Amino acid sequence: MRNIKMIIQYDGSNFKGFQRLKDNDNTIQGKIEDVLSKMTEEKIEIIASGRTDMGVHALGQVANFKTKSDLSVEKMQKYLYKYLPESIVVTKIEEVDDRFHSRYNAKSKIYMYRIDNSTYHNPFNRKYTYHVDKKLDLAKMKEASEYLIGKHDFSSFASSRSKKKSHVRTIEYIKIQEKNNLVEIYVKGDGFLYNMVRIIVGTLIDVGQRKTKPEALKEMLEAKNRTAACDTAPAKGLYLLDVQY
Repeated sequence: MRNIKMIIQYDGSNFKGFQRLKDNDNTIQGKIEDVLSKMTEEKIEIIASGRTDMGVHALGQVANFKTKSDLSVEKMQKYLYKYLPESIVVTKIEEVDDRFHSRYNAKSKIYMYRIDNSTYHNPFNRKYTYHVDKKLDLAKMKEASEYLIGKHDFSSFASSRSKKKSHVRTIEYIKIQEKNNLVEIYVKGDGFLYNMVRIIVGTLIDVGQRKTKPEALKEMLEAKNRTAACDTAPAKGLYLLDVQY
């Protein structure tokens, strides 16, 4: 058996998320597995670094699959490019060691969240940014983000649907930058809980709008309760940027 690694970009706007669903094949995983299965004439199941939610995008999702096919990786990539929807592109494909596992071997991930902070939203970016018309105080947001850096119990920043036994994660950095009213928030960590990045962003937006004080994030962490943090930011502004091994 060969172990094939892929790097995938996708526009998640019109999909039901990454994970294949029993009652709906309109998922990223479902579309890729269907094409791979036809290509190899085998039942292919892919393993991804993580499962992005409905509406979330990716620039650097990583997945791998096992196959007996003797097709070259170059032919595989061309086949995928030809038969996948235009909103999904495999940008790199290579044969890797049999022990490589996209999820278990991942050491860190970087997510990016994009906010359109102009008075009127850009109609061409409406599926790819979250529009916040009130000017954000980036200095306050940066101050608040410092409380989240390091190893913490992020129970307050995880959806109640999170099934992970431990809510302890380490955030290496949160970077916030703005250009031409486009605010980008980058979060790097060793792992993320269900909706964790979107809840962090929603909370930082509240700080940026001066609804919440920066120091309140310390109390939120200590509360270890989802109700302590702010609303979850919409999925459409979130991108899985990179997975590091």
